[in-house]
Amino acid sequence: MHLISRRVRQLGVLSKIYPTDVNAHDLKDAWGVIISGGPNSVTDQKLSYDPGIFDLDVPILGLCYGHQLMTHHYGGIVTPAHNREYGMATLTVLNKDSLLKGLEDTEQAWMSHWDSVTQVPEGFEVIGTTEDCPVGAMANVEKKRYGLQFHPEVHHTTHGQTLLENFVFNICKAEKNWSMEEYLAQLKEEITNQVGEKKVFLLVSGGVDSSVAFALLEEVLGKGNVYGLHIDNGFMRSNESALVKKSLAAAGFDDLHVVDASDRFISAVKGMIDPEEKRHAIGKVFLDVQKDVFAELKFKQSEWLLGQGTIYPDTIETGGTNASDTIKTHHNRVPEIVEMINAGQVVEPLANLYKDEVRELGTQIGLPEKLIQRWPFPGPGLSIRCLGSDGKETIENSEGMNSAIETIVSDSGLTGEVMSVRSVGVQGDQRSYQHPAVIHGAKGIAWAKLSKLSVKMTNDINSINRVVAHVGGNVDFSKMTTHEAFLTKARLVLLRKADSAMDKIVRKHNLQEAIWQFPVILLPVTFGTGESVVLRPIQSQEAMTVNFYHMDKKVLGEMTDALLAIKGIEAVFYDITNKPPATIEWE
Repeated sequence: MHLISRRVRQLGVLSKIYPTDVNAHDLKDAWGVIISGGPNSVTDQKLSYDPGIFDLDVPILGLCYGHQLMTHHYGGIVTPAHNREYGMATLTVLNKDSLLKGLEDTEQAWMSHWDSVTQVPEGFEVIGTTEDCPVGAMANVEKKRYGLQFHPEVHHTTHGQTLLENFVFNICKAEKNWSMEEYLAQLKEEITNQVGEKKVFLLVSGGVDSSVAFALLEEVLGKGNVYGLHIDNGFMRSNESALVKKSLAAAGFDDLHVVDASDRFISAVKGMIDPEEKRHAIGKVFLDVQKDVFAELKFKQSEWLLGQGTIYPDTIETGGTNASDTIKTHHNRVPEIVEMINAGQVVEPLANLYKDEVRELGTQIGLPEKLIQRWPFPGPGLSIRCLGSDGKETIENSEGMNSAIETIVSDSGLTGEVMSVRSVGVQGDQRSYQHPAVIHGAKGIAWAKLSKLSVKMTNDINSINRVVAHVGGNVDFSKMTTHEAFLTKARLVLLRKADSAMDKIVRKHNLQEAIWQFPVILLPVTFGTGESVVLRPIQSQEAMTVNFYHMDKKVLGEMTDALLAIKGIEAVFYDITNKPPATIEWE
């Protein structure tokens, strides 16, 4: 819902977010209502909502779950798990008179759903369809009720913004009343009011979000009222902490303090392999280190608030609303932090923004482009890019899964199988923790073909949420196994070498702008002599949806050669999964 609100703001129109159980009376003066997607099912997971919303004399647009809820309310039929769709689909447009005005006859639309509308309510017509979804879009023009199974708010729905513009201006007759300049002025006022006479102790990772939060808080409150602390957690990239301090100093923020707590963090995750367990442990240590530094400086608790550069995707992926599922717990949303937030002890000036908005805000307050255009890097750092295993992972129904994989890829002259590791995904707006599949045997890289195979595999096989292609290393897949491996200094050193090698090649070919983010993942997958690396370059705008990046073949060859030259790496894979169904990071 928050991304929808952000897209409406892009149109210059103020939008407000309400909980699912809002009283219909509170919405009577709105220009229109948009009901968002969510992890529930209208068939067996009843959502608490006021049905009087559908009696309002204002236009209503239902998206994904909202589309299904509207269908259910007006007497149509929603079929559970009818045809799962994740990622790109081709929408055939049947009627361009209102909501779909200005669209092409066929459009790229972004799907993420379990259930499907199989019969529209009385008075509605089907205005768009896809191969796997008979009711991709529906409308009752007389009632001004519209439903879309796909997500127009995400960047990968080609003309999604046109759809929202049609709804906001042509159907709802809204007027422009919002801008980033106005929002910045409002934000400064909110910071001043929240902080009052207190000071802010800000955790600064050095990424885009925390850097913008640092600059904004110092501009509003003054340097003497903001203490910026960068914690080296041992999971940083090569020379990361030194680079952070140098970059911020060059931008005029020479008062950043740095503390090395790497041994504490690595000790805290010793023997852990579960991604949620690791994230919780890391988040707790961040807070413990902050408290220790706070005590060393003899700061009075009553005079300070904790500051964080949290942005909205952090909140929504951690299940930050009653209607959202926990995809992964961000280090700035562990229970101890949430408790402090509820007690009014935390200030998060960027918590309602997306990455592209944060960058725009950074530009507004005068930060250099080099600082605000850095690739995103997760707070837990390389800890969630260094996957572990106890060496005892088993795959339920591996024979059936492998048979299904082979059926899908056989016509392409390829082969494939399930891997005995797990990764986090998001399917139907719900968290999944499933096995990836690997495709191998390709003589050349045909990204379009591999992309189609990936989409079909994750749509058709319930327990697959990610697909990788083997791109480097002369290995025998009959010997592929998962060995015991944890978060150790030696494995982190290996991952740093791999990450640094990829960074150099990206910069050599000037790909920093073409690629939005580039995780390099170390897997405990061995063929007898080492470990495996997965390359995960992606394209995105706001991180809620992504496409995997179609790397130039020669550049990819250069990358695989560089990785295989590193002692300890024997195989290279390339993640060919979009989001959904896979998250950007593997954990």
